[in-house]
Amino acid sequence: MQTPKITAYLKTYCGWSEGVRAIFRKYDLPYEEKDIIKNPAFRWEMEQKSGQPLSPCVEINGTMLADISGAEVEAWMNEQGLLEKNDAPADAPTNSACSDAQHAAMAAGQVGTLKFVG
Repeated sequence: MQTPKITAYLKTYCGWSEGVRAIFRKYDLPYEEKDIIKNPAFRWEMEQKSGQPLSPCVEINGTMLADISGAEVEAWMNEQGLLEKNDAPADAPTNSACSDAQHAAMAAGQVGTLKFVG
């Protein structure tokens, strides 16, 4: 199976973005991450390519998947025959926002201590 070319437009700390990363870790997929928080030019690029401002957005082999969860990325890639079946659980929730506790930790500057739990 050929490795897909993946570019992911993600936020530094975001439950939805972490869900996308979790799918890439689950399948050991290489990808280029473009952090739209740390680099506003990546946000602009994402908006131009996707036609909308919401993230995460993931481009796979030239197809843009806009405002998508990790679960949706996994389902789309399975439908396209880009993944081999893997029933192992992801190491983070793949279809949820950050919890209130995670948002509070980010606001308090405790970003390095965040844990994404289901």
